[in-house]
Amino acid sequence: MKKIGRTIKRRRKEGKTDYKARMGFLKSGKARLVIRKTNKHVIVQLVESDVAKDKVIKSVSSKKLISLGWPKENVGSLKSIGACYLTGLVFAKEVGNKEAIADFGLHRSAHSGRLYAVLKGAIEGGMKIKCNEKFLPNESRINANEKIKKAIEKVKGELK
Repeated sequence: MKKIGRTIKRRRKEGKTDYKARMGFLKSGKARLVIRKTNKHVIVQLVESDVAKDKVIKSVSSKKLISLGWPKENVGSLKSIGACYLTGLVFAKEVGNKEAIADFGLHRSAHSGRLYAVLKGAIEGGMKIKCNEKFLPNESRINANEKIKKAIEKVKGELK
């Protein structure tokens, strides 16, 4: 008799969903801070799950930094570590002090990388997110060069 195997779900086969991690997020009952990287930008969303559906509460892209004073000549660096940090900070200022769980999806999470820079910005902005401090980038990594440092100071001034 031939043994019938388990069918692999379509989104798992396509490499889009990690169902084990998703189940952990759903069991926690907390909102998720979803961080996604594109080729040019970073997108941060606050997502709440209800039964089997996700609802996006708030979304901010690094494109918003341009309207807050990010220099026009640095538009190509909207996915840099400094821009990621500011995107997380802007997001946290708009959302307030909510509690959330970080969700990087299937992106690789390099310590002190862009995803953790967004996380650091969100934590410093007032959100309550559990994270080990040693994974977050330090100030010298965020303010990598003088142009980015000036841009960060300019945008932080606009936020206050």
